[in-house]
Amino acid sequence: MLPGATPVADLSLDIAGLRSAKGMIRVCLTAVADNFPKCIDGAESTRRSSPAGAGAIHFAGLPQGDYAIAVIHDENGNGKLDTLAGIPREGFGFSRNPPVRFGPPRFSSARFTVAGSGERQQVKMRYLL
Repeated sequence: MLPGATPVADLSLDIAGLRSAKGMIRVCLTAVADNFPKCIDGAESTRRSSPAGAGAIHFAGLPQGDYAIAVIHDENGNGKLDTLAGIPREGFGFSRNPPVRFGPPRFSSARFTVAGSGERQQVKMRYLL
């Protein structure tokens, strides 16, 4: 590594418990608590979309540090998490799989550290309706 260069790492994200292969998986990876879980575009946030049955999602060249992930299973492909009276109608999940009560967990509950190559996270999808 060059002197003064920021150390980088790779991350693989596995999605467990999808109820179908329909639609898209939408992922927000962020290092900024204020961007979680909505993923406002910025230098320290990344959004990815992948077909629901595609397998692991890879992030290469991430600066080492703390991150959190939010995932939705956009089954109808409309680009958002559909809700009914505020209750998600599509699947969702978060890094470290914290308990979900009223609303999404805090960044600190989903935070994990990327410190080297070969890092992995698994998000278990949850469906309420």
